[in-house]
Amino acid sequence: MFEQLSTPLIVGLFAIWACFLLLSYKGQPKGLWTLALANTGERFGYYTMLAVFVLFLGDNFGFDAGWASETFSTFLFFVYLLPLLGGILADKYGYSKMVVIGILIMFLGYLILSIPLGGSNPALVAMVAGLLFVSLGTGLFKGNLQVMVGDLYNSPEFADKRDSGFSLFYMAINVGALFAPTAAITVMDWAQTSLNYSKADSYHFAFAVACVSVIASILIYFLGRKTYAHVISTPKKAVEAKNSANVEEATLPAENDTKERIVCLCLVFAVVIFFWMAFHQNGLTLTWFADEYTATTSTGIASMLFDVRNLLAGIFIVYGAFGIFQTKGLPRILSAVMIIVSIFFLYNMIPAPGIETQLSAPIYQHFNACFVVMLTPISIALFGWLGKKGKEPKAPVKIGLGMLVAAAAYLMLTVCSVGQPLADAAKHTHVADLSPSLLVNAYLILTFAELLLSPIGISFVTKVAPNKYKGMMMGGWFVATAIGNKLVSIPGHMWGMDLTIVWGTLMVICLLAALFIFSIIKKLNKVS
Repeated sequence: MFEQLSTPLIVGLFAIWACFLLLSYKGQPKGLWTLALANTGERFGYYTMLAVFVLFLGDNFGFDAGWASETFSTFLFFVYLLPLLGGILADKYGYSKMVVIGILIMFLGYLILSIPLGGSNPALVAMVAGLLFVSLGTGLFKGNLQVMVGDLYNSPEFADKRDSGFSLFYMAINVGALFAPTAAITVMDWAQTSLNYSKADSYHFAFAVACVSVIASILIYFLGRKTYAHVISTPKKAVEAKNSANVEEATLPAENDTKERIVCLCLVFAVVIFFWMAFHQNGLTLTWFADEYTATTSTGIASMLFDVRNLLAGIFIVYGAFGIFQTKGLPRILSAVMIIVSIFFLYNMIPAPGIETQLSAPIYQHFNACFVVMLTPISIALFGWLGKKGKEPKAPVKIGLGMLVAAAAYLMLTVCSVGQPLADAAKHTHVADLSPSLLVNAYLILTFAELLLSPIGISFVTKVAPNKYKGMMMGGWFVATAIGNKLVSIPGHMWGMDLTIVWGTLMVICLLAALFIFSIIKKLNKVS
């Protein structure tokens, strides 16, 4: 009986959580919610596709580890490289125009990917075309939507709410990513069992989900246009604003340390490259590890982690706890209701002894999004507390700590992989049944690293970059990310070697990057 009510109950909890956020962060510009929801829709589609993409390459085209690695990493490379082009075009033609064009191009790309053409050469050409459209569309959409969000806070009345606003925006991204793996698996199972499609063809139904998600994103963007209309700049206005900024800057004292700032940022970019190389193994070698080395079933309380409803209940408890201590009135009441109902929900979701939950590799990818959403308020509270005591580490130190934490994740995987059989890099067969908890913990540790490095790094760029080079330096961040994503393929080419070599290599890379940034920490702290 409870199982039938569980989904409506979690939907109700989600509604309470949304109300809590709205009340807790009142005073935010209305346009934030429109742009955040539009981005949630787009990210949900992207991560639904990404959750199964590397498995699709093997099952549909017979790609071995090397070819799959190159395809995956090249796709990610262009996804993060093309926002630089998107920003340049937006400066000339307007941010909103590029956002609209971008999302339409994305839709075309997902539409091509959703057509089941088999494993023939024409199908391969179609896939490449689809990936190019998705990459280009993302490049036009991704960075420019974030610029529009930032422009919402240019007004003095919202200036002090910029940080909390971007926290909400970042959380919205990960809410979309949280549901993506479950959506991909569910629709693929439905296509195979109800429509009698083969496993290889069922992947296209997951890509079709991305199409629908992008349509929802388009509708949200246009229906809520009135809420952000004031930040839409025409090319003429953009030029005038730029000229005005140049005049103002010309009256300022010359920045004697411009060169030093650029050098420091480039040094940070070098570290960022290797972080994303290690982190984005979640879509490649870690997915293969889940598929080939991790047990395909789970029992007991541990199995509850693989139901997205239970993860949401855990998120509600965390936010409810913060709400009780940090809010008053109705938000505090909603917080208490969230906690009580969530605990009741989780108690009733405890499986009976001996009941097995079937696991598939893509499901592990919802953990990063879940942990980001869950840990963000904890991270903000921790550094806020340290800041009040005057002990909050500077951004470069946090980045270095992020690399050490990433190294710790791969150290754990290295130790736990000792004595495991070699993978069949060509056939991707299941060779071992390691505990799913191992991979879950790896995702948890890598998420800690992400929260220390990714948002902090972007903040560091915006703070340190000289005024006249801010756009270029932000582009440099994306380029570094793109290069890191291209290097993701290196461990993929190593797949089939002893796992301790694969994970150990990533561990050493992260350690060396950490040692490098700590060796120049005084130089970086000087400009931060």
